[in-house]
Formats: sequence, C-alpha cells, structure tokens
Amino acid sequence: MAKKNYENLAKEIVRYIGGVENVNTLIHCATRLRFKVKNTQNVDKKKLEQLEGVITVLDSGGQIQVVIGQHVADVYDTIFEVTDLKKENPSDAEESGEKKNLLNTFMDTISGIFAPVLGVMSGAGMLKALLILCTTFGWLKSDMGTYRILYAAADGVFTFIPVFLAYTAAKKFRANEFVAVGVAAALLYPDLTAAYSAGEALTFLKIPVVLVSYTSSVIPIVISVYALSKLEKGLKRIVPTVCKTFLTPLLSLAIMVPATYLVIGPIADTVGKALASGYTGLVGLNPVIAGGLLGLIWPAAVMFGVHWGFVPIVMNNIAEYGRDTLFTITGPNNMAQAGATLGVFLKTKDKSVKELAGPAALSAVLAGITEPAIYGVTLRFKRPFFIGAVFSGIAGAIVAAAGTGAPTLLGTSILTLPGYIGVGFVGFLIACAIAYFGSAIVTYFFGYSDDMLPKKEEKKEEPQEIIPAKDEALLAPVSGKVIPLSEVRDEAFAGGILGQGAAVIPENGEICAPCDGVISVMYPTGHAVGIKSDIGAEILIHVGMDTVTLNGSCFDVKVKAGDYVKAGQLLVRANIEGIKKEGLDITTPVIVANTADYMQIKTVAEESVKSGEVLLNCVSK
Repeated sequence: MAKKNYENLAKEIVRYIGGVENVNTLIHCATRLRFKVKNTQNVDKKKLEQLEGVITVLDSGGQIQVVIGQHVADVYDTIFEVTDLKKENPSDAEESGEKKNLLNTFMDTISGIFAPVLGVMSGAGMLKALLILCTTFGWLKSDMGTYRILYAAADGVFTFIPVFLAYTAAKKFRANEFVAVGVAAALLYPDLTAAYSAGEALTFLKIPVVLVSYTSSVIPIVISVYALSKLEKGLKRIVPTVCKTFLTPLLSLAIMVPATYLVIGPIADTVGKALASGYTGLVGLNPVIAGGLLGLIWPAAVMFGVHWGFVPIVMNNIAEYGRDTLFTITGPNNMAQAGATLGVFLKTKDKSVKELAGPAALSAVLAGITEPAIYGVTLRFKRPFFIGAVFSGIAGAIVAAAGTGAPTLLGTSILTLPGYIGVGFVGFLIACAIAYFGSAIVTYFFGYSDDMLPKKEEKKEEPQEIIPAKDEALLAPVSGKVIPLSEVRDEAFAGGILGQGAAVIPENGEICAPCDGVISVMYPTGHAVGIKSDIGAEILIHVGMDTVTLNGSCFDVKVKAGDYVKAGQLLVRANIEGIKKEGLDITTPVIVANTADYMQIKTVAEESVKSGEVLLNCVSK
C-alpha cells in the first residue's frame, strides 16, 4: 500500500475504533495495532475490517487488535501525526472502570511490556544469524574486530534486555521510567556481575545476598518494576512536594535495588529456573508428541494473537540454557502457512485472490510474517489453514525429535535459517521443507478450488415501466437579461454537459420556484437548488459562477431538501451586489438535468424576462 494513503487509513482506523476519546492506549507489534479501549461497544469492527489496508480485526487479550501486516509501524506513526491521540496517554483500564479476567490481564501486561521491544530483538536476532552464517563459511572469524563489533551490536540487546524491559514495564505499570532503568543498571553493574562470576559471598547490612545472574533475564526486572510502581505511589503521599523531585527517586533506588538483590531477584530466578525446567521436562517426556502438539496448535495461537505471550518463556530459556527450543519447534508453522498460501496462489485463476496470495506467501517465507497469509488467505478458505496446521504439527514433531534450538529470539524464515546452525540443524531444514512443500502440494490438489469463492449473483433487473416525459413550461426564477447557455463562462454549463436550458443575468436576488414540485437538492451554501417538478422535469438553478466559494455568506436560504414548493415561491434571497464585490460572475443558469427525456428544451424568452414569465418549454418526445 502506498505510503501516501496511510493518512486516510490512520484517520479511518481511529474513527471506527470509537474516536480518540475511546482509546486508552495504543501500541504495535510486528503486524498489529493493539488498542486498549474504554468501551468495546463503540468499536465498529465490521467497518474496520472493510478498510483497505486492514487484514482483519480481533478482540483478544483485552485488546482490539487491528492486523495491518508489514506496514504496521508506518500506520502507527501516522495515527499520532494526523489525530489528537497521544503516545503518552495517561488513561488506562483502571481509570475507565474496565474489569478484565485474569487471562486478559496477563496477556495485556505481557504485550504491553514485550511488544515495544520485539522489533529490536528480532533485528538483533537476525544479525546474530548472519554472523553465524559468516563464521560458518569462513568469511569472518570470532577474533576479528569486525565480528566482535557486530556481535556486540547483536548480543548487546539480549545481554542488557533488563534495561529495555525496565523502561517498557515502567510505562506499563506507570512507574518512573528512569528510576526503573536505574534499577536495571544496578542489576547489571560490572562489579556485582563479576562478584557473581567469582562466587563471592556478599552481605547487605549483615543480611546475606544470594547473587544470581541478571544478564539476559526477564522475570526479575519485571517484578521489580511492578514493586517500584507501588512504592512510588506510597512515597508520593508522604514525601513533601518541595523535595519530591530528588527525594522520591533517591528513596526508590535506595529501597528497590537492595530489595531486588535480597528478595525479588533470588525468588524470580528460582521461578525462572522452575519454568525452564518444567518446559524442558514436558518436552523431554516425549519430544515427538510434545513437538507435534505445539506445532499443531500454534497457528491458532497466532490467529488469536497470543503467541507473543510466550516470549518471556523463550527469553527465560535463552537466559538459563543459552538456547531456546519453543520458538524453534513452532517456527516451521511460518513455512506451513506460506506453503498453503502458495498452493492457493498456484491453483486459483481469480485475479483478486492471486494478488492477495502472492505477496502474503512471500511475506511469510521471506520475513516470517504470517498474519497476511492466515487472515487474508488460509483462514478465509479454511481448508488451507487446517492443512498448514497439520504440517506445522508434523514439522514440530521432527524439530523436537532433532533437538534443534536457537541461541537467540528468531522468527523463522528463509533469511533467518543460518541462526539455527548447530545441534539438529539438518532436522530443522527437513522439517521446514516438509512444512512448506507439503502444505503447498496438498493445498494445490485437495485444499482449494475457485468454487470456494462466493458466487457472483447476476441480478435480474425487472423491466421498469417507462413513463414518457410530458410537455412542460418552466418559469423564470428571477428577472433579468436572458442569454444562451453557450455564452456562460463555464465549460460545463456552456457545453450542455449538465443539461440544456438558458441563463439569466439577474436584476435582483429574489430566486423563486420555476414550477410546482419538490426540492430535491438544497445546497447549504445556498448557491444552487434542484427541483423535481410535478410533471417530471428535473431543474437545477445555479446562482452565479464559483459562488460556492462564498460559503453561503451572500445567500439567505428559505427552503430545505424535501420541501414542496409552488411556482413563484421564494427559494433563496441572494445578495447580488455582494457577489459582484467578491469579483464573481452573477450569471444564473437554469437547466433541465433530464434533458435526454425530452425531444427539445426550447428557450421562450428572448432578450429579457420577468420572474414568473415562461423561460423554457420542455417538448416531449
């Protein structure tokens, strides 16, 4: 979609989401705008889904998720540029009185903390994958300066991920972002990191400190920032206003850093180890069954937008074991959905389906972005979606059996395959190939046909009774000099494009009805009026040229659309002198819009006419 269209799309999205006043917060992930709204009843989901550029809309995890695809970041930025929505919106669900269940609260919290950093984590992960490829083929060596600097760029994000999460968690929990970052920095402070590595025994006020590794950790800092948000609320009540600026951060750091080292960190580290061990144990019981089930249900997780809720587990696995297998097992799902979409693309002869399926298949296989494929193609026709899910399950079983893992957070695509080089890499390649080609072949032969497209019903138009136009005389709406339309200084009127008739150069501003009939159009600016006569003529009276630019300043409108009027009744009082002072032409065309219904529109008046005298004769065929 062209970038020039994002402005309209952004405005329409906010409009149908219920307006700026209905939005609590807005964030985005790799493909979706994630709105927290005050009232879901104000969201017009149907109209949102009809917008060009919107793939689908989901109400999931306590959020309204507008799936955009790869251009989501551009649309997100444009929303803040063209609307009054603020990125630092202080409203939240608590203030709006919204009640959410535990699952929705959990998903909303996870997405709010992790979604903002997914982009940089994905980029760093791909850079790691490229470095692995370079060292595998001997293009770079690990002791080279080039490699070390680029590796620092890639690994630095994951090493210092607590700092990133401290900032996003503080925004989510409404704590001071910079104090939160200060807490994270203290957890990664080189002296204490070295103390952990050396196995030193430390105490704080004679209380033993259980040192753990906070490098690449996710759970300790999130819990610590949550506690910080509660502490700050309490401090704001008791700290004098005159010294809040420095005393609140001082007390927050002095309390939270020791509290994290003494209590929160060790407990969170134990929880993290338990989660990692639990996941590893479940997969270890029967890797094939566990991998197959994970792969099978993963398309549904992506469909409902809850797949990013597993990011903390993945990051925790990397922190504990130096590698992750969860996103590796589920990774071939991207290939499966890409393959199913490719099968649809190859099979269909429908131009619109091809235009949608082609880019969606490429997006999934090259970038690992599957939402356009799922929502635009496979889920739409159902059978390709389930075929993709089955092959995702088969591939997941193969990957789990091979023991494949990745040392970083990766989204599976052709470009990121080097990131999986290591144990089980061959098995991973085989699984991806089976998922991609298997889904494509089965979908092509059994999963799709153009018969699935909705039938275009041919509307049989019932013959309508044609009522022939009758002869009719139309009166002059205003007194003045009569000129033929060909002399009007406007091409549309002069060329008869709008219909045949005549023009009057008014002597006064009293514009009256030329016949009995109904006002079909009454422009708010008063410069033009349409009338449907009782006999059948459709008349347009246009007072002056370009007078629409006056925005009604020289017109006093006396009727409205739908009013029934009698011939000679005052319709508009125009300030002719005022129009002239504005430098505009006062020539007033009177045309018959349905000229084609008549044999001839004949001008009766010759040089001048009085209001109420016959101006035109409509001669029937």
